[in-house]
Amino acid sequence: MQRRHFFTTAAASTAAVAVASVSRGALAALPEPVIMRGAVTAPPLAPTTGRPYRPVVTLNGWTAPWRMKDGVKEFHLVAEPVVREIAPGMQATLWGYNGQSPGPTIEVVEGDRVRVFVTNKLPEHTTIHWHGQRLPNGMDGVGGMTQPQIPVGKTFVYEFVARRPGTFMYHPHADEMTQMAMGMMGFWVTHPKAPHPLISEVDRDFCFLLNAYDIEPGASTPKVNTMLEFNLWTWNSRAFPGIDSLNVRLGDRVRLRVGNLTMTNHPIHLHGHEFEITGSDGGPWPLAARCPEVTVDVAVGQMRQLEFVADEEGDWALHCHKSHHTMNAMGHAVPTLIGVDHVGLVKKIQKLIPDYMVMGERGMADMGEMEMPLPDNTLPMMTGTGPFGALEMGGMFTTLKVRRDQAPGDYRDPGPFTQPPGTRAFEWTGTLPAASRQSEPLGASAATPAMNVKKPVTGHKH
Repeated sequence: MQRRHFFTTAAASTAAVAVASVSRGALAALPEPVIMRGAVTAPPLAPTTGRPYRPVVTLNGWTAPWRMKDGVKEFHLVAEPVVREIAPGMQATLWGYNGQSPGPTIEVVEGDRVRVFVTNKLPEHTTIHWHGQRLPNGMDGVGGMTQPQIPVGKTFVYEFVARRPGTFMYHPHADEMTQMAMGMMGFWVTHPKAPHPLISEVDRDFCFLLNAYDIEPGASTPKVNTMLEFNLWTWNSRAFPGIDSLNVRLGDRVRLRVGNLTMTNHPIHLHGHEFEITGSDGGPWPLAARCPEVTVDVAVGQMRQLEFVADEEGDWALHCHKSHHTMNAMGHAVPTLIGVDHVGLVKKIQKLIPDYMVMGERGMADMGEMEMPLPDNTLPMMTGTGPFGALEMGGMFTTLKVRRDQAPGDYRDPGPFTQPPGTRAFEWTGTLPAASRQSEPLGASAATPAMNVKKPVTGHKH
């Protein structure tokens, strides 16, 4: 993490503001923007000023520091081109905030007055919309409608009170097709100021955004005109195996905050546990609206809060249940060749292309194990290795790791789970029972009465 100044005090005094109600005194010196270059999950940022709260952990991300000035919590976001590692071996040229895509999570407390300085270092104008917030109309961030666009090189100020607790997002409302497709988005969490009857205390609080990119193998810049046919499905602009695991202690109450800024819905599925949907960007849900689930469909533009008790020790998969969303860029254009007999054909092709190999004749699992050459800056279609071999996954996939010896507040990866003896599926080597057979063809049983079918009478007049 690095700090750097973008403006001197003299230049800051002439910065543009979103509305006239922000005083010149507020602009006397901008808070220093904090820049993140790495892609690891940062530990929770405990509040040192302002009202206390239990901080969140942003998967493969971080929380923006702030300064308190005259009772106002001030942040500084810098919209700029960034380089994001999607997973080891592949980097993407994106747009984001403060060195990363997504930008830093903003954490505040219900009732806080918040001031956010936004500096535009993009090659075109931008704005920020505070998705789901109650605020003055002129702070809503819709370019051309509620405010002028933020010109290149200028700084605008947004100021409002965080009026209700919940899970929110921020993203541009200017040239959205380009800017969101390039990765411009971030999380906002407003914590309750007092115990809330519908908001539980939790031991671990994670958040991540669902996003997607269309980056051709060997390239690094997304194709922004793509509407549905994306080839990289990511959480916080990371694809498996680049998505960190969620590491918790056995018995912890865990909250997952999930936001969707892709162009399609995502059924998020957790193995080994049931959860309740406890809230959305509309606020906490009434107790009567909650029920146990193992999968929740998060639609475009939605936020969902999931809560559960991590009471089953082990390594449990957490992923989107759309199969193609757990594959990486090489997968979507590969034809289905299951059952095709390549005998003789392969040798003929190898005379022209010595490295040619068959893909998909017996299914696609072979591709998770083979080490085939790939274009530069590209991820394998299916990848990852576990204690028992290839995982054959990619995209929107990670692991919930539940351990009895994980210390409170410790988010480090504990490594693979050691399963107790007798608790793992194993090969059966005994005698197999004879398969039961249907003794008569279906429909031929004497117990089945014959059906009288009346044919229509031709030429009959009704």
